[in-house]
Formats: sequence, structure tokens, C-alpha cells
Amino acid sequence: MGGVDKPMLRVGGMPLLHRAVAALGDADPVIVVGPRRVGLTGVRWTREEPPGSGPVAALAAALAVLDTPDHAEVDVVAVLAADLVGVTCGTVARLVRALRGVENADGAVLVDEEGHRQWLLGAWRKRALATAVPTDPRGASLRGTLGISSIVEVSALAGEARDVDTPEDLSP
Repeated sequence: MGGVDKPMLRVGGMPLLHRAVAALGDADPVIVVGPRRVGLTGVRWTREEPPGSGPVAALAAALAVLDTPDHAEVDVVAVLAADLVGVTCGTVARLVRALRGVENADGAVLVDEEGHRQWLLGAWRKRALATAVPTDPRGASLRGTLGISSIVEVSALAGEARDVDTPEDLSP
């Protein structure tokens, strides 16, 4: 989309990144991987190394924040892209419920209307993510990294898995 700061594009008057954070409800901590942006408070900022090295590197950066005694009690991690139009607290709650409902599952991911797993729209056990992420995550495929995990598929409601790839996708 021509180098625009896509997470700050507005849909229905709200920046996409704010929508993703709002969908996490009262989760604690909320970690945002990427450059700091004004107007978003109550989150912990971090960056993947090097910046722009992909979603697995971003996941590794977030896990590093969680790998402290302060966050030892965190068991379930919601992983959301910053360009989701239809994600809500209900989406995240369904994913977490599905994950907790299957004892041996590593993660629960939303499956779109066409049957595709949405790797950046899921709930995961922290230990499974920590095990799956490679030592050098730069440029690694998220599907390749997490695809061998035990996954619960959760069917998306209409429009729930929609993301923004073109200007036309900004319509609510």
C-alpha cells in the first residue's frame, strides 16, 4: 500500500492497531511489536530484530518480553496482526475458549470463509510458541513455524478474519 503506516489507517473512525488492541480486552500484558505510535497507551512496546524481519521475528520479540519472572503466570498468548478489520473481544474469547477446551492443543487459529488458517489471528500456549520459534527467526514462515503444532480450528464469523491489503479493504 505504498509505504503507508497500515496499522494506523482508520476503519470506522478507529486505527486498525487500536482495533487489535481493543480486541484483547483486559489481557495483561498487551505487547505491541513495531515502532511506537502516539495515542495508544497501556501497552508494552518492543521491536523485532532487525526491524521488518517478519512475523516470526516479531513473535520472538514478544516472547522475549514474556520470558521474565513478571510474566511467568502467562499461559495463553493471543497473536493478532495489526491490520485486522473484523477482530473483536468475542473473536479472541472464542479462540481462547477453543484452546482451553482441548487439553493437548498448542494453539487455536481462526479459519476464514475459504478454509484458510489465519496464522496471525490465534491463541497459543506460551510454551508451545517458545518451543516452535527458531533460534534465528528472521524471515521464517509463520505457517512453517507453527504449522506442525497441534491446532484447534475455529470458524470465522462473517468478515471476522478480514485484513487490509488494499485501499478498498478499508471499508467497514
